[in-house]
Amino acid sequence: MKGTEREETTARNPLDVDVEMPRQRPKERVKNFNEVALGYTEEMAIQEARRCMQCKNPPCIKGCPVDIPIPNFIDCILQGKYAEGIAVIKTKNSLPAVCGRVCPQEGQCQMNCVRGKKGDPVNIGRLERFLADWEKEHGAQIPERAPPTGKKVAVIGAGPAGLTAAADLVKLGHVVTLFEALHVAGGVLSYGIPEFRLPKDIVQKEIEYVQKLGVDLRLGNLIGRIHTIPELMEQGYDAIFISSGAGLPQWIGCPGENLGGIYSANEFLIRVNLMKAYDFPEQDTPIRIGKHVVVIGGGNVAMDCARISMRLGAKVCLNYRRSRKELPARREEIENAEEEGLMCNFLNAPAEFYGDEKGWVRSMRCTCMELTESDGKGRQGVKPIACSDFDVDADTVIVAIGQTPNPIIQRTTAGLRTDPRNGTIIVDEDGRTNLDGVFAGGDVATGAATVISAMGAGKRAAKAMHEYLMNEGPRGERTSNGN
Repeated sequence: MKGTEREETTARNPLDVDVEMPRQRPKERVKNFNEVALGYTEEMAIQEARRCMQCKNPPCIKGCPVDIPIPNFIDCILQGKYAEGIAVIKTKNSLPAVCGRVCPQEGQCQMNCVRGKKGDPVNIGRLERFLADWEKEHGAQIPERAPPTGKKVAVIGAGPAGLTAAADLVKLGHVVTLFEALHVAGGVLSYGIPEFRLPKDIVQKEIEYVQKLGVDLRLGNLIGRIHTIPELMEQGYDAIFISSGAGLPQWIGCPGENLGGIYSANEFLIRVNLMKAYDFPEQDTPIRIGKHVVVIGGGNVAMDCARISMRLGAKVCLNYRRSRKELPARREEIENAEEEGLMCNFLNAPAEFYGDEKGWVRSMRCTCMELTESDGKGRQGVKPIACSDFDVDADTVIVAIGQTPNPIIQRTTAGLRTDPRNGTIIVDEDGRTNLDGVFAGGDVATGAATVISAMGAGKRAAKAMHEYLMNEGPRGERTSNGN
């Protein structure tokens, strides 16, 4: 059907049809951890760039959380000025190779594309990736920094929000120290997104770029334990940005949830992505996975867990309490997963887990659900159907229903206002907390969200922090210019 629609559209106007990106074949890619999407060739990128209408008031920019001047970099592709094109992107985004791969452009910049009113929108993300990959092969140009301001900034958490804020602040002339609790930087980019969607050498290149800008990256520094926020202030930091993410897994609360073989998505992904358990015994970390895996959830994290499990040789079923229509994962990821063999079981929720004599999960009982009116959060409500329980065989279960912030910083920072419902730090639209000189953004302030939304929060906070640092001294004292 899709092929028929594409042929009909092509007959009307070739410019209404996007350029498909080459991918590994499903039967091949499900057996390896290599990147699935292979990227545009130069010829493909130019062909896709021709579809951009170069609108005078481009609505695509309004859909971008970091305000990339999209038509400008696309025009650079058309002219073959790739170095200029990537430079245009990096005026707003220091992580283009990441965003070109995992940003949900279909719901942001591409959703606003004028070309999309009659056909396919311009594939802005794929063009961004093309330029980022070109730069990887030809070397990154490091922009000049503003003159030193004499101000010191601490950024806590080297994920998307922290890397973005650190890059923006150091370019503005501030001394920036980036503290990361883990032994590698990247946050969710390193531990949460699998290699076949976001290769780790790509992430490392982006981190190295931020370091070359002048950011001092310090790994293995768990703020809240090694140093607290007040202690950092005492050490001479004039402002602090908290971007420690949302790494605390949520659980269902069912009986039997403590059985062996039941993973949180966080543990599963960290073992596989960060510790490379998929390459055991060449790598030190093992992962125990059975033949019948059930993944509970419906977002991108759930899809990542399912696709990893299939690559580890399991038959995988996704259990989601709503219908297919309400699946929150990106359409592209759903299609990729189903092409690779994922089975989906909709409108049911786990009620209890059963184990064998050794304490390992062997099956789960599910309850059928039915849709109701909206739950008030923009999602379709659900309720259980009486006497509808059924059992499912499962020797591995992965719970992927969301994460909340780790509370360590909140508990060690006296007076910091947090939301009692989920532990997120309360901030204004520019990331200001109720404590002077302390800002926060990304998942620690919003709960688990997208990479690009965290980056947008990092940019807004960096701008507000710069204004604070240049117009106010620490603890609200005005500088000598009187502003």
